Amino acid sequence: MMMRRLLLAGAVAAVMMATAAEGFISKKTWSAIRQANRGGPFVGLVVPNAYEMDPVLNSPSFSPSLTLPYLDVQGRRFRFGAIGGQNVVMVMTGLSMLNAGLTTQLLLSLFKVKGIVHWGIAGNADEGLQIGDVTIPEHWAHLSLWNWQRYGDGPENELPLEAAGDYTRDLGFLNFSDYTATGRSPNELNSIWYQPEEIFPVSGVPEQRQHAFWVPVSKHYFALAEKLEELELPACVNGTTTCLPRAPKVTRVSKGCSANVFLDNAAYRQFLRRKFGCTPVEMESAAVALVAHQQGVPFLTIRSLSDLAGGGSDLGNEAAKFLAIAARNAVDVMLQFVPLLAGVGAVDM
Repeated sequence: MMMRRLLLAGAVAAVMMATAAEGFISKKTWSAIRQANRGGPFVGLVVPNAYEMDPVLNSPSFSPSLTLPYLDVQGRRFRFGAIGGQNVVMVMTGLSMLNAGLTTQLLLSLFKVKGIVHWGIAGNADEGLQIGDVTIPEHWAHLSLWNWQRYGDGPENELPLEAAGDYTRDLGFLNFSDYTATGRSPNELNSIWYQPEEIFPVSGVPEQRQHAFWVPVSKHYFALAEKLEELELPACVNGTTTCLPRAPKVTRVSKGCSANVFLDNAAYRQFLRRKFGCTPVEMESAAVALVAHQQGVPFLTIRSLSDLAGGGSDLGNEAAKFLAIAARNAVDVMLQFVPLLAGVGAVDM
């Protein structure tokens, strides 16, 4: 009996050792990660939602890996394959800056990634463009890091902790009184001051913070994207009579802006355009940009415009109506861009 117990205990111990975790990832999963990396380096494909990812999975341009089509790690599914001869690893982040940042960091920590391409839909803050147009910004900023000023203080008043270097008035503010419908009067919400992100680049000294507001995309990727500006995109949703006034176009723009806000408000959209020069406004790209920037990995974001961010019909937001064509256009542009990265390494910023 004692010998049987010892044998059973030894077997249990052997199983536990075989599946023991290194951190929160099991040895079995680490083994699969090492196997996957034999197919690298990869172009990392980062996408927010299923409706922006499913057209890729259903496209003949995407060839899933036959040996390891996917690997599940920490609640994320990493899909392996090829697009235009480029080995890729694709992951869906889910909604918001937090999900996008966590997923991008996990991607870079686990796999050999030479560059990141991110795509999806966005609201439009530029009235010179239309729904369905695909934008490729040169810079990204996160616009939901604020210092909210107390009632009664104004632009001349120092912000809390500003003297310590934690906050700044350099980027300016939004004063709610400016948007009082019955005329300008004091508003107890007062003002919010926009703040840059604290960052800790791998090339810097650990725990010695730097700051970043406008994060540039890869200069080389942005230059390559010029080749996409002649693409012909469909003006109608497949199989329907829902059509746009003109065929959508691909255009490189100066600035894109992200925040943990679904924007369906014309006044705020106009403010963002006037204050920051935003074109696409959405909820993830700046997080991807900030992680890639800190890790020294080249990246590019492709965002198709699905609605006018509160500036269109009074009957409702247009995103539900045009989501399919906007998502499809973003995917089509991404599928054309990835093959352009043939021979481009991680050092090519």
